[in-house]
Amino acid sequence: MTTERVFNKKLTRLDFKFGNINWEKATIKQYELEKDERVWRIFLNGYAKNGFVIFDEELLPREELLKALEELTPEIVGEKALTVQELIEESMSWNNVFSHS
Repeated sequence: MTTERVFNKKLTRLDFKFGNINWEKATIKQYELEKDERVWRIFLNGYAKNGFVIFDEELLPREELLKALEELTPEIVGEKALTVQELIEESMSWNNVFSHS
C-alpha cells in the first residue's frame, strides 16, 4: 500500500454517551478493543460516561463495534468521517490540544 493510499484511507469516528459504564468496565472494554487492528483510536471515560472510537468501517462493520460495546449501553451522539492523514494531523496539533482543554 502506498503512502498516499494509506494517508487517504477513510476512517469513521463515533462519539458515544454510555448508560452502563464505570471506570473498570471502561478500562477493560478499551483494552479489548484497542487490541483489534481495525480500531485506530479509542477512549472510553467511565467517570464522564462518554467516549469515542475511530475505526476502519470497511474492515469493522459498525454493527460489530456496537455489539462489542453493547454491555455499556452506548448511544451515538456524534459521527465524523476522516482520513488517516487528518487523524495524524489532529493528533500532532497543539491547537487541537489547547482548543479541547
